[in-house]
Amino acid sequence: MKLLRDLSELTPDLRGGAVTVGNFDGVHRGHARIVERLVAEARSLGGPAVVFTFDPHPVRILRPDRSPPPLTWTDRKAELLAGLGVDAVVAYPTDEALLRLTAREFFDEILLRQLQAKSLVEGVNFFFGHDRQGNIERLREFSREAGVALHVVPALVIDGEVVSSSRVRRLVASGDVAAAARLLTHPYRIRGMVTHGAGRGVKLGFPTANVDAVDTLLPAAGVYAGIGHGQGGQWPAAINLGPNPTFGESALKVEAHLVGFSGQLHGQPLELDFLKRLREVRTFPSVEALKEQLARDVADANEAARRIP
Repeated sequence: MKLLRDLSELTPDLRGGAVTVGNFDGVHRGHARIVERLVAEARSLGGPAVVFTFDPHPVRILRPDRSPPPLTWTDRKAELLAGLGVDAVVAYPTDEALLRLTAREFFDEILLRQLQAKSLVEGVNFFFGHDRQGNIERLREFSREAGVALHVVPALVIDGEVVSSSRVRRLVASGDVAAAARLLTHPYRIRGMVTHGAGRGVKLGFPTANVDAVDTLLPAAGVYAGIGHGQGGQWPAAINLGPNPTFGESALKVEAHLVGFSGQLHGQPLELDFLKRLREVRTFPSVEALKEQLARDVADANEAARRIP
């Protein structure tokens, strides 16, 4: 799979196939349904399956004060889409010039001239062009005029509600990462850099990696079972997200104890999957009581990780 940052990087083998346009934030199961149809159309055409997405989300340019934190970063989004069979992801740099394109101009310039799309696949709530003036009916009209096939994929409904990035975001923000994972194609993941902490975890017998500079949505404060992914492999993880009230600390931190890991991670990137919320962050009456709870947390996290295929 190829990740492109500019349409000038398109090679002939990445033109003339099936195309879908969207933000694909989180790459949830509704997105997977669209991509499944995209890949099927591309294979029937004998061309590429291409996702055209935006970096950053247009809302961050148009209404930065109302822009929600993303669920995925671009490389991760491309990785997840590749796992669904996509041949190329165009992560187009969102700028004023792109946002000024009318629906007609976007269709003619991006979809027809640049991508040379033979087939388009979109969800029912698709909007495009300046001020979202283009909808699925206009896209149908343009496609019919240009002789391009258009396939509209119905929204996916799970538990009586449409699967959407905003729904996933609400679940993650509330700490219900297990419910979010049922809507996603992969457990919810964050990334950051490991920095030096107070070293208190080592003294307690549970060394932790302190993860800083997280650029996606953080789950609600709590202790979570997860999986840590570093340069040397992956490990079950007990993740503490929030303050450390037992030691009088109020600052929000992301700390992960990687079960079975030994070595140094300082200065290295670390990615954390969130599998389930184990408990709230709370104050313990003594250090011994805290250590006993940490041992239970680690055992629970290890068990949750083992259940992941």
